[in-house]
Amino acid sequence: MPASAVIGLQWGDEGKGKVIDCLAADADLVVRYAGGNNAGHTVYVDDQKFVLHLIPGGILHHGKKNLIGRGVVLNLEALLEEIDGLVARGVPVEERLLLDGRAHLIFPYHTKMDGLTEKWRGDGRIGTTGRGIGPAYADKVSRTGIRLSDVLDADLFRERLSAAMAEKTAVMEKVYGEKLADDADLFERTRAQVARLQDLIVDGGAYVRAAADEGQTILFEGAQGVMLDLDAGTYPYVTSSWTGIAGISGGTGFPPNRLDRALAVTKAYCTRVGEGPFPTELHCDTGQRLRDQGNEYGATTGRPRRCGWFDAVQARYSCASNGLDGIFLTNLDVLSGFESVGVGVGYRLPCGTEVTDYPGELSTLEGIEPLVKEMPGWQEDITAANSIEDLPQSCRDYVAFLEEQMGVPVISISVGPGREQMFHCPQGAEV
Repeated sequence: MPASAVIGLQWGDEGKGKVIDCLAADADLVVRYAGGNNAGHTVYVDDQKFVLHLIPGGILHHGKKNLIGRGVVLNLEALLEEIDGLVARGVPVEERLLLDGRAHLIFPYHTKMDGLTEKWRGDGRIGTTGRGIGPAYADKVSRTGIRLSDVLDADLFRERLSAAMAEKTAVMEKVYGEKLADDADLFERTRAQVARLQDLIVDGGAYVRAAADEGQTILFEGAQGVMLDLDAGTYPYVTSSWTGIAGISGGTGFPPNRLDRALAVTKAYCTRVGEGPFPTELHCDTGQRLRDQGNEYGATTGRPRRCGWFDAVQARYSCASNGLDGIFLTNLDVLSGFESVGVGVGYRLPCGTEVTDYPGELSTLEGIEPLVKEMPGWQEDITAANSIEDLPQSCRDYVAFLEEQMGVPVISISVGPGREQMFHCPQGAEV
């Protein structure tokens, strides 16, 4: 279809990088619309591993254009480091990459503020990556942010940077009792960084709309997951942008009524990084086994992920709130070898009431007890499976049950990290 989107169904780290890389083969334009360099998409090409933080997943394909949209916050140093790293490995990034001039920038003072804010929260910390993402979005909302295109106008940039530095200096001294590090060459350094990127800067909204008008195939790439969405997620333990389908229009300038297909990626179990509620989390050897078998450590931070059984209540909520058309199921191979596997099919609330719908009216999910359905596991290695018929019957039953619980067809299954270890399910999981 001309315009498709891929988002994460859970708390991020679902394997979107591989799915986007595969779909990018049939796209003309891949567009990233939210987040910053706190997101890491891992892609394996033959025997090479690529971890993309800011650059869209189509960058590894010949002849594809990749746009970083206006909803992304850019750390210029991180972006240039990523570009240089890919170029050193033979990827012609500057032939394939475009940047929306409306994207806001992350400066060193944002990173400093991020760390101080987390420290100030104490036990109520969010568990951010500390990369300045939230403070940069906060400046954007308070209308004190600086955009990529602003730097091209030296006088305008000097005026806005001076105002921002004065404000941050006052906040750090009066609120946190710390001084802002002397960064006298920040103006010139930023100007030099943007000069390197100047030929890549476009009006992203106009570019993506023109591509659609010309009949090009467009793939919108989500970052993080639905449950980290600023509004739809487990607030306040969320990211600072809109990670679901609704974020595409604001983050790119592409009209929402022109999106043809909404897809999502979910693991066959659940993981989460950082603080916040996680109803089906396993605080036992089984959780550690999931972590070890799935190599559940952050691609960007290296932090160990919290692990638990698949949460069908959360998945139904994410599917319904994003109007999804299909699901990519990943990491199914990680469950091989378990005697039984669990699925959270409901919640018991602190008051004792049992529910099967996501309780969005509650201020917090803390204290919720999951109602878990145990299903037979499978012992077979499934990493060589090429179709759903190749899977053991108990594995097929598990996939079919997840599909039934979500109410959205599973259209593809991944059984390993390689590009070739993913197969299509023409009729969904019911075969």
